[in-house]
Amino acid sequence: MKPRTHGLLLVHLAVLFFGFPGVIGKVLPLSPVQLTWLRVFLASLGLLGILFIQKVKPLVFRAGPLLLLLAAGLLLAFHWTAFFQSVQISTVAVGLLSYSTFPVFTAFLEPWVLRTRFRKSYLFLALTCFLGVALMVPQFSFGNRIFLGAGWGILSGLSFALLTIINRILSPRHSSLVLAFYQDGLAAIFLLPFLSRESLPLPLGAREAGLILFLGLVCTAGAHTIFIRGLRFLEARPSSLISSLEPVYGIIFGYLFLDELPDLRTVAGGLLILVSVALISWKNPDLSS
Repeated sequence: MKPRTHGLLLVHLAVLFFGFPGVIGKVLPLSPVQLTWLRVFLASLGLLGILFIQKVKPLVFRAGPLLLLLAAGLLLAFHWTAFFQSVQISTVAVGLLSYSTFPVFTAFLEPWVLRTRFRKSYLFLALTCFLGVALMVPQFSFGNRIFLGAGWGILSGLSFALLTIINRILSPRHSSLVLAFYQDGLAAIFLLPFLSRESLPLPLGAREAGLILFLGLVCTAGAHTIFIRGLRFLEARPSSLISSLEPVYGIIFGYLFLDELPDLRTVAGGLLILVSVALISWKNPDLSS
């Protein structure tokens, strides 16, 4: 198999797994905080095992990078909690599509933080993207679950955009897997005070336990690992465009496993979001990584 084909298959497989968490978050009888903690805790254990197998030594961070790493762990904890909150109060489609706005936030924040070039075309694409979000919402009211779900999804996207920028600062000197391990572990620590206020619905059945393990070890640690491996054989532009398929896969899984069929408003709004995000990714593929 050619290296590029191998890379395409790995990235597609990783993005396919990235599409499952929304459905799992809707199925499991757990709160967003509980789901996020279990996910990052298991992911950190899985990544630790992978790093041990690869014989990667732990890194010592200086004060500056350490503060960024702490911020990244906090952002990751909020990002996943907001995403699961979005999915649970609305639908898998609304949660995934509103979260998918993160490249738009990255496009506006990165020039300000990293002093990179800002493209004027991003303004039009951003307006198109958020017009898509507005189109999904039938009523702009805090009593409307779609409105609330889209709001949490947008917050999830904003926090992920900030996390992406921090990782762009840290990644030139540190392995992506090592960064992911520390960030997942820190997210689990940051969530402990909130987790202690909630009681797990024990005992969990074999199905629930299996889904939790699948979420943390396969959809997070495993998918992250094969995604990074796939990037070795693939250019940034096709990998970022493939990443745009995450909400598509998630919506398909939502229909197959939850019988959630998006209405016409969600489909129309989702198309505007995905097209604008894909164009931003094409112009600057690093924004979606």
